[in-house]
Parts: sequence; C-alpha cells; structure tokens
Amino acid sequence: MALQKKRFIVILLSIQLLLLIPFIAMQFTNEVNWSAMDFLVMEMLLLTVSFLIEFLIRKVKIKKYRIGFIFLVLSVFLLIWAELAVGILGTPFAGS
Repeated sequence: MALQKKRFIVILLSIQLLLLIPFIAMQFTNEVNWSAMDFLVMEMLLLTVSFLIEFLIRKVKIKKYRIGFIFLVLSVFLLIWAELAVGILGTPFAGS
C-alpha cells in the first residue's frame, strides 16, 4: 500500500512541476499566455492520463495489451492537447 501512496505523490508532484514550465515561461516572454483556466484544463488532462496509465499498469497483465492501451491513451491525450492548443480539427473546444 505504501508503494501506491508514493506513486500517487510522485504523479501529483510531477504534474505540478510540468505546469511550472509554462508558468515560468510566462514571466519571461509574451509568447506564452496561459489563463487560470488553461492551467486547470491541462492539470485535469494530465491527472486523467496519469491515473489511466497507472490503472492500466496495475490491471492489464498481458504486456502487449498494456503497451497498446497506454499508446491509445497517450495518442488521445496528444490529439486533445493539439486540438486545444491550435484547433487542428476545428471543433468548438479550440475556440474556433
């Protein structure tokens, strides 16, 4: 049980460290302009992806399936991220 608690803490801290990158960049350049909502949405996306991958690692025993599912989760994450960032699909989520 202690290992799961440590993993949970590592996931949360890693996400916070990742979100520090755009926050720090905003202090030095006008090229990065995130609102509080941007940080919230990205944190939710990263939390969802992290916990889905953690769930898959624990529950899927066949290595080929585990890798496939993780690849699927990461692909969907990257597609959502790209859509929110630049609107590659032109959906209302991107603000287009």
